[in-house]
Amino acid sequence: MKKIVIVATGGTIAGSGKAGKTANYHAGTIAIENIVESIPLINDVADLEAIQLFNFDSNEMNEERWIILANKINELTKRDDVDGVVVTHGTDTLDETAYFLNLTLHTYKPVVLTGAMRPASATSADGPLNLYQAVCLASSDEAIGHGVMAVFSSTIYSGRDIQKTNNFKTDAFDQKDFGCLGYMNDDKVMMFSRMFKKHTLLSVFSKMTLAKLPAVGIVYYYVGADARILDFMAQNHRGIVIIGSGRGNYNKAWLEKIESLSAKGIVFVRASRVQQGIVIEDEYFDPDNICVPANTLSGQKARVLLMLSLAYTNDIKEIKKIFNEY
Repeated sequence: MKKIVIVATGGTIAGSGKAGKTANYHAGTIAIENIVESIPLINDVADLEAIQLFNFDSNEMNEERWIILANKINELTKRDDVDGVVVTHGTDTLDETAYFLNLTLHTYKPVVLTGAMRPASATSADGPLNLYQAVCLASSDEAIGHGVMAVFSSTIYSGRDIQKTNNFKTDAFDQKDFGCLGYMNDDKVMMFSRMFKKHTLLSVFSKMTLAKLPAVGIVYYYVGADARILDFMAQNHRGIVIIGSGRGNYNKAWLEKIESLSAKGIVFVRASRVQQGIVIEDEYFDPDNICVPANTLSGQKARVLLMLSLAYTNDIKEIKKIFNEY
């Protein structure tokens, strides 16, 4: 039987509220040991160890806590007796945490995130099945080498591409138009695809010792948006991700402001507010190729990659290469 460590960070899976109700609850109130005890079959899957690292709503996650979490998982996966790790996490920011771990963990051992859309006190809470299947996946040889993954509603997602797409259904996640990695049939793992972008052991960031991440902000473009907001953001940020229209687009006033601020050392990434598609170099909206195209990353994930990139290098050409490879 394989050894799987569950690292708990809180979230709805550890939430409680009025008995039977799915809304108006407090996230991160139940200990991981109590959640595990509610799933009798889970002990037949693996030899489990549980660590309560945090216990809060995932909106309380931040860069410092990411680093603590990544360091803890790296520490655990170095142990010869540990075969995989499962992280319980709130759904609101799970996609950001999954991508950060995908870039910073130095292991090929399975690391699987999961959580819940309904608190533990709700009728038909979804957390127990999600956690059970996450442990099953982390225990499977088929999960080795896929980078960080997530399991929700019997679906296996990559840490790079998972995105929350619904705020009340239990099947709340998707992977844009790439399709998922596979499915869970109860405890059975069925993998159908693989992530080809760099991750974990092949990531340059997994070899770095991180103490703090450079400040990177996100600005959302909309009709009539004042370009002076970029001046404000530039005061306290080394990098800015622009969530633009279409293929990461904006108006001429924004283009002029971007050109001015980039000359002062601010690094810009162009992402899109459109859920499907890709952002590439654009001769009209970025004629001098100042900005880094976000490729298929969402704005929040582009921010994660830009923070790590700026911790690694200040070379714009190198950062553009990283955005293509990761």
